Amino acid sequence: MDGATFAGRKVLVTGASRGIGRAVAEAFASAGADVAITGRKPETLAPVAAEIAKNSGAAGQRVLPIACHQGHEDEVERLFAQLGGQWDRIDVAVINAATNPVFGPLADIEKSAWDKVIEVNLTGAFLTARAAVRRMAEQKSGTIVFISSIAAFDPVPGLGAYSVTKAGIVAMTKAFAKELAPRGVRVNAVAPGLIETQFSRRLIDTKAIHDQLVAAIPLGRHGQPEEVVGAVLFLASDAASYVTGQVLVVDGGSRM
Repeated sequence: MDGATFAGRKVLVTGASRGIGRAVAEAFASAGADVAITGRKPETLAPVAAEIAKNSGAAGQRVLPIACHQGHEDEVERLFAQLGGQWDRIDVAVINAATNPVFGPLADIEKSAWDKVIEVNLTGAFLTARAAVRRMAEQKSGTIVFISSIAAFDPVPGLGAYSVTKAGIVAMTKAFAKELAPRGVRVNAVAPGLIETQFSRRLIDTKAIHDQLVAAIPLGRHGQPEEVVGAVLFLASDAASYVTGQVLVVDGGSRM
């Protein structure tokens, strides 16, 4: 994709201190966008922002780190207030932040753990999207890209609650897309398969689970964060100007 595609555009990427979010933020910065990244820990975000700026060749002020717990409404409101003070618009919001504090059968999950997964992955994604689309609707332009998962369609063993939230993200994508299309805002999602991140480390390091999952992938391997980036950039770009309400699967062919 032409490096000038996102020149001067304002892009928010949540959960960008590592993994897919970080790879996406770096790609947008390399493509000329002004990028804001979020995560829960400010001490982690600042060095990541500096490194993204350095690696992408972007000016330091174009990568803005803002600490935000996606599941807390007051912090989401503060995030967008800060963005409003820095930017006159938001062109793209990539809603990636997620958590999964438990691994095991869905029937064994404590309600407190269930609440946390729902709070961050589903309610938090809604709060962030709601704040972004309100601004985009006023602009009559903009695009949201949710990061879902193939677990939305085929729950991953041990990740039942996470899978439920990712299915909710798919429904949220379509609901927002239908409502916002008349106002010039596009909403899509990317559903990665097994990608090597700290988040998926348990699956990759557990040989029996990893082998079972990889056996169903025609490409015969798990993916890397950088291999999700192209799908996100496409959906956020003008090349996808006639695409909304869709879920683009990036999984090595496991769901073909």
